[in-house]
Amino acid sequence: MIDGWTETCRSVVSPWECDVTEHFTIAYYFDRLADAASTLAENLGLRGAPERVHRRFDVRFVRELRAGASFHILSAPIASDERSLRLGHQIVDSVNHEVTAWAEETVDTPATRLPRQLRLLEWPGPAVEHRPEPISLEGFTATVRERVKPADLDAHGNFALAAFVHRFTAGSMQALAAIGATASYMQTERRGYSTFELALRINSLPRLGTAILVETGIVHLGNSSIRFVHRMCDPLTGSEFARLGQFGVQLDLEARRPAALPEPLRAAAAARLVPLAQE
Repeated sequence: MIDGWTETCRSVVSPWECDVTEHFTIAYYFDRLADAASTLAENLGLRGAPERVHRRFDVRFVRELRAGASFHILSAPIASDERSLRLGHQIVDSVNHEVTAWAEETVDTPATRLPRQLRLLEWPGPAVEHRPEPISLEGFTATVRERVKPADLDAHGNFALAAFVHRFTAGSMQALAAIGATASYMQTERRGYSTFELALRINSLPRLGTAILVETGIVHLGNSSIRFVHRMCDPLTGSEFARLGQFGVQLDLEARRPAALPEPLRAAAAARLVPLAQE
């Protein structure tokens, strides 16, 4: 333990866990966060808490992890109320001990199930920015249509956190290609899409063999930034399994800095903007 924070994961970035932006794929962050959440829950005597359906993750990425990087996760309970428990996770570079990402996890857990002497630590990370949601699904387009496979399940037989995020990542790539940020564009121009903020909300879990549909909308357009909202649902009923807000920038893969969107991409994205509710 470090100042009350418990080390809940220690790992490395394998080369095959990196994406076309040449850094740690966001879904694999969630693979390790799942381990961290389970370990912390066991330490707190809350077995089963990470497997509860209703969960929310708010993640802020502040520095890249690239192939070969070593890192660890420090976790602690940071807030609670009558209906939920909020856990904090710091993803830390094991070499220089700098925080590379901050993650807040909210789990639906009644206060009566929490330890009486639960010690809450102060959260040293940034406050969560609650973004406005789309006023409707008009303008959303289908970006993933698949079925749940055995490889998508975790140790408890549930649809894994990483499986959700892998599908949403595919949705963002489809949406980018639709506005002209195709694989050939990214390869030729040495560009990528780098996520700096995620808000994942899980409502229910698709079961093995279930059909899943991801629909994606563009809800914000900046000089170099694009914010997506993705929803994973049952294609027959429209019932929503999960939703992800994803904020990122076009990244210059050589300079490793944000790069302005070219006008043709900007115009195509602007034509697809989905209206938002008032903040």
